[in-house]
Amino acid sequence: MVQDIPVGKTREEIKAREKIIKDFYAQWIATNPTKKVMNNELGQYICVKFISINETYEKAARSYDSTLAVLKLTEILENARLVKEIPPKRNTSNQKQFEKMLVMRYENIRLTVGLQRSSKELVQYCITVPQTNNKAIVSNE
Repeated sequence: MVQDIPVGKTREEIKAREKIIKDFYAQWIATNPTKKVMNNELGQYICVKFISINETYEKAARSYDSTLAVLKLTEILENARLVKEIPPKRNTSNQKQFEKMLVMRYENIRLTVGLQRSSKELVQYCITVPQTNNKAIVSNE
């Protein structure tokens, strides 16, 4: 699925990227009805839930690089490596359901995964490409 992803920062371009991300998740879920992928390093499934889509489209749509990264969802979920564990942010209502957050990395992509308090499932929380000086971090390839 190759699309023209807007690169600018206007409201219209961000809205267009939000739509691309939402449409991608809808297609991904249709192709992956279990909505989970085994992570090679953790040896556990990472689930994609409503919060995954919501949080990711809200954050990733802000940049072209992050939107492009979301299109590698399966690859990221399978191959991301654990960087660190952190507590959930106290003042962020979306993170209240999580016991802890796992910060993972695949290439130059940051994957945040939450350990859900109730089910003990690992849930994809957000996918972004961290920005430095308004430029994406480039991997050593």
